[in-house]
Amino acid sequence: MFLLPLSSLLLSFVLLFALRRLAVSIHLVDIPNHCKKHEGEVPVIGGIAIYFAVFFSSLLFTDVDHTQWVYFLCGAILVAVGVIDDKFDISVRVRMLIQVITSLVIIFSVDISLVCLGNIVGEGHVDIDGWVSYFVTVIAIVGAINAFNMVDGIDGLLGGLASVTFTALGLMFFLQGNATLAMICLMYIAALVPYVLLNLGIPFGQRYKIFMGDAGSMLLGFTVVWLLILASQPSHEDVINPVTALWFIALPLMDMATIMVRRVRKGQSPFKPDREHLHHICQRIGLSSRMTLVFICSLASFFAAIGVFGELYAISETMMFMAFLVLFAVYFSVISHIFRITTKVRAMLGKSPLSEEIA
Repeated sequence: MFLLPLSSLLLSFVLLFALRRLAVSIHLVDIPNHCKKHEGEVPVIGGIAIYFAVFFSSLLFTDVDHTQWVYFLCGAILVAVGVIDDKFDISVRVRMLIQVITSLVIIFSVDISLVCLGNIVGEGHVDIDGWVSYFVTVIAIVGAINAFNMVDGIDGLLGGLASVTFTALGLMFFLQGNATLAMICLMYIAALVPYVLLNLGIPFGQRYKIFMGDAGSMLLGFTVVWLLILASQPSHEDVINPVTALWFIALPLMDMATIMVRRVRKGQSPFKPDREHLHHICQRIGLSSRMTLVFICSLASFFAAIGVFGELYAISETMMFMAFLVLFAVYFSVISHIFRITTKVRAMLGKSPLSEEIA
């Protein structure tokens, strides 16, 4: 058990350095534009390194079962598509199609689907069957993949938010005696550590900076939702209530839903990139990138802790679901009036007002 996370960490560290030179030679790099405000061309190999670190560690020290083999196959597909997208910028429709196909592969290969939403309305468990279950599962998987893709906007944020979710999930798996899935969570956390450090320029500075890329964001989103389905469905591990999954990914989920609604209301594509995410808003208020990272990850940790607390103290699923809806309503309202709020906050901090409305 000690060798698994250690192997994952060391392999991730080695692969990040080995692959960055290759990435530069084949021009697999991220170039600054109006939505990307970094300096210079940065290799986008974080996702590739993390995938192979976890994959090889699993092969070396565990007996990979059928479910895990299917997961690694689907993960490889998403990583490959992500690499192609990072290199050639493929269309949203193509990415979505691949994500749907990948979702269907894992659903029908290992019978993983959302068949129970829990007792969220106080009238007993809400069960879904047949094609409706498959449809909801595809929506959940594609939604989670894109939620984590959208939060990858400042250094360390994607790795930090993914680590929060893996920590909460790993804790629940451990407490319920599922060492295998708890160790998968721990391996991902370990593999993310070298990436987050290099992404933040620690300890080698900006010269060795790397990005996750779409390969990594899609892999992490897919892994998170795969584990959440396994954890929350009675046909599998059943270690958390389905509503708890919402709390474990609350911030990426709310940010994605809010930003997509706002784009549609403006007559834009919900997938059009912009600079209106929570991390962008925090920076417009006046927070630095590091302060924004700490604030958002702390907020996500607080929400995940509420989910863990609800599980440990057997709080009603209905109450947890209602609380989440209230949280989302507050979040949506705040973001919808963010221009007024940020103006007041900047005034309190002695900063000049924003020049344009973003709400």
